[in-house]
Order: sequence, then structure tokens, then C-alpha cells
Amino acid sequence: MPKGYLAFVLHAHLPFVRHPEHARHLEERWLYEALLECYLPLVEAFDRMAAEGVPFALTMSVTPPLASMMRDTLLRRRFQEHLERMGTLAEKEMKRLWGDPRFAPVATFYRDHVVRMRAVWDRHGGDVVGALVGHWDAGRLELLTCSATHCYLPGMLPAREGIRPQLELGVRGFERIVGRRPLGAWLAECAYHPSFDEAIGRAGIRFTVVDTHGILHARPRPPYGVHAPVASPSGVAFFGRDVESSRQVWSRDEGYPGDAYYRDFYRDIGFDLPESELLGEVAGDGSRLMTGLKYFRITGGNGEKEPYQPGVAAQKAREHGADFVANRLAQVGRLASEMPIPPIVVAPYDAELYGHWWFEGPMFLEAVFRSLQERHGDLEAISLRQYLERHPVCTQASPSASSWGSGGYGEVWVGHEAAWTWRHVHHATRYARWLIDRHRHADGRRGQALDQLVRELLLLQSSDWPFILKTGTATRYAEARIRSHVRRLRHLGHLVETGDLQGADVDWLDDVRARDNFLSEMHGEDLRAPFE
Repeated sequence: MPKGYLAFVLHAHLPFVRHPEHARHLEERWLYEALLECYLPLVEAFDRMAAEGVPFALTMSVTPPLASMMRDTLLRRRFQEHLERMGTLAEKEMKRLWGDPRFAPVATFYRDHVVRMRAVWDRHGGDVVGALVGHWDAGRLELLTCSATHCYLPGMLPAREGIRPQLELGVRGFERIVGRRPLGAWLAECAYHPSFDEAIGRAGIRFTVVDTHGILHARPRPPYGVHAPVASPSGVAFFGRDVESSRQVWSRDEGYPGDAYYRDFYRDIGFDLPESELLGEVAGDGSRLMTGLKYFRITGGNGEKEPYQPGVAAQKAREHGADFVANRLAQVGRLASEMPIPPIVVAPYDAELYGHWWFEGPMFLEAVFRSLQERHGDLEAISLRQYLERHPVCTQASPSASSWGSGGYGEVWVGHEAAWTWRHVHHATRYARWLIDRHRHADGRRGQALDQLVRELLLLQSSDWPFILKTGTATRYAEARIRSHVRRLRHLGHLVETGDLQGADVDWLDDVRARDNFLSEMHGEDLRAPFE
């Protein structure tokens, strides 16, 4: 038996963004960039390790909105078009920089990288979710769901009737989209409050993750801190984030991604080159976009940026992977001497850190598992479910209210920038519950309107809109989404109450159902049952 375990947890999520009315909608690029820069590189690494017999195990959430978009026919076709445009742009750049000793190798590297990602996409038939499920079935991955639309659940406490639907439809929706029933879930923003502990268990969720202080401030205080899960009053197992391993990756000052030889995220040809050289990769209003082709390394200091050297960066990723394992070995060695069971080091991260924000992240992750294979024995990679199967007895404790947002609680999502949004969310939630109570058995066109009202409510409740308002990144879009979901929900409610769907109302309903087709696999009591 190993002295301890290492559990990587990657949280994969994007808000549901689908605009069939626009051929190239700006915010849809969030999905295309994530696929090209994060999820396909991760699948490539998983496939390579599986083919070469390198054992790996990790836990990964795939939220229902992300899974739904990944399996949407329209979005998959549009991503393939995006992939082709990126390939054309990379090929053009390679030719433009031919003979340039500083940048020609980088341009060639990107051309080859896009070709490889296209090969991964084609190998799996454009089904990234299916690729992940394949590794899940093989015991290498454990996939988790989330609340239905990544709702910040503590924000729903004034309208508690919205908490159960978010949790239960998160489980049921995941099962319908992915084809497997999840046993674990990622709580959006790692946000927990003891008052909805029972609802988590009732949804069929058997384990989840909270931030460090959620465990350290639990009652009673757990004897092993975050290095062993605790069982809440509802029987849900809670794992806590390990500070030491998180710091080595997340820390702005100490983290690996800040190494001078890694690729600089912000220096992109989308801002450096004349618009005429970008083959149309600009926003509709002419503003500049990230293309993903970035020719400089972080370099360090305030001086001139140096050219990116992919081979040197890959070697750094291997070195950092080995260093990470060495540090975890030392850590579990210390912990094991004080615990009667093998400790678990839980290292949760946003999945998009690996490839999108930190280009070398997938290389680092693969290097960690290869280093573990070379040092087999004292430290073993494991999924959260596998740990519970081996060590099912947990200390009983009630985790404290917490999140992994700045400050450890809810200021990011309920602070002054986004506070105004919650009255709309709460009113809409109460109205939806009242309407479903009165018209639970509605069918035909009225039933379709009621089902779409549930979908609009879930999309309105997404934590992404208040987060965007806090960060100020795409505020106009977030505000527009909030307004549009509220307006649609109110009109859908009117149609359900009056039952008078004719002519223009029927056309409008069909249009809304086609646009916001989230959880379109679910109808009737499937969607309405949690609103009891």
C-alpha cells in the first residue's frame, strides 16, 4: 500500500453560449478556444499515456452546460470551421516567417500543433465527451457533474426552492447528455453552506470538494485536516483542497506557470499584426481577438520579451512535473507518520488552466504521471471515488460555509457589482415554482412553454453572469443574457397561464426552444419534478 495518494481534480466548465442567429458569435469563441487549447490537448495526453501503458488517475468535472455544448451539432460544426481557419492562419504564418531564425521555428510549431489537434478531433469523431467517457470506462478518469448551470448555490438561500432543482437536474441532465450517471459533483465555485447539505445527498451526490477552510473550520474539527475526507450529516463525503500543492501551481509568485520560459498568454498576433494579416480573425466591430498564436515567452522583468522556445518549455514542464512529485512524496511522508490511514493530497484546479492559460499545463500533467510511474511505490495517483472505495470510513463532521473565491466566501458573486442581479433570480425562481405548482401536468404547446421556462430559469441562475460583472470582462454580454432570460421567462409564464398559443406566439416559442436548447433531452416531469 502506498504511503499516500495524489488526487488531481480538474473543473471543466463554460457558460451555455449558443447563438444560431449569428454565423460567428464572439462569445461562442470561448468554447472553441477551450476545445483547441485545453480539452483536445488533455485528451491527446490521456490517449498517449493510455497507449503507452502509463497509469494515470484523476477526477474531472464536466458541467452540464459544457457537456451540452460539446455535443451540440451546430457548435461542433462551427468549431470544425474554427479549427480549419486556425490551421489556415498557422500555415500562412509559417510561410510569412520562413527563414526568420527567431520566429520561424515557433510558427512551424503552431502549424504542427493545430494539425495534431485536428487529428485528435477526427480520431474521436468530434466527440470530446465520448473521448473522456472512454477513459472513465477504463478506470482512468472519474467524471463529475455540477449544479445544472453552475449556480452559486449560497446565493439561492433567499429562494431555497431553486436549490434542489439545480442539484437534481445537474445529476439527471449530466446523465442524459453524457450517458453515465455520476456519483460525485463539483459544487460551483466550491461554494457550500450547511443548510443545503441534505439537498446534496438527496440529489444522489456521494462526494464533492470544498476549499481548505470548509474542512478546517468544520464542526467538530476533523483530526486529519484536509488530508482525509469527512462525512457530512447527509452522508456526503467532502474532500478539502490542499494548500501546499495548490500554491505550487496557482501562486502568482511561486507557481510553475510563471516560469520565464513558458509561453506568454497575453502577447498574441491578434494584437501584434495588421488586421490585413489575420484572415478575418477579428471581432465584428473590428476590435482585436486572441488567435492562440503567441510567439513570445514570459521572459520575466520589464524588458523586451524573448521568442518562445517550445522545446525548452516542454523540458521545463517535465522538470516541474518531477519537482511536483518530489514535493508530494515529501509531503505524504510527513503526513503518513501522523495518520492511521494513507493521506490524500487533493489538488483542484480550473481545467482551462491546463492548456489555455498555461499552455504547457497538459505537458506538466503528463510529466507528473510519468514521474509517478518511475517512482512507483510511496505515492499513487487516485480519483476521489477510488479513494473512497479503498477507505470508506470517514470522520463525521459538518463542513463550514465557504467558497474558493477571493476572500473565501461569496463577495465575488454577491458583492456590489452583481448584487442587483439576485433580485431578478429570486423573483424568477419563486414565480417558476408557483407556476409549476399550478400547471404541473400541462402538455402540448403549453407544456413546451413550461419546460422552456425551466430552462430559462436555470440559465438565468448561472454563476457566470455575476462573475463576469465582478471581473468586468464581458459585462455587456452578461447583462444582456440576464435581461433576455428574464424577459423570455416572463413571457413563457404568460403563455402558460393563459394557454393561448397561436400564430406569432407559437413561432416565438419554437425560436426560443431552438436557441436555448439546454437540456432539450428532458421534458415534462423530468424537468418539473424537483420543483416540489
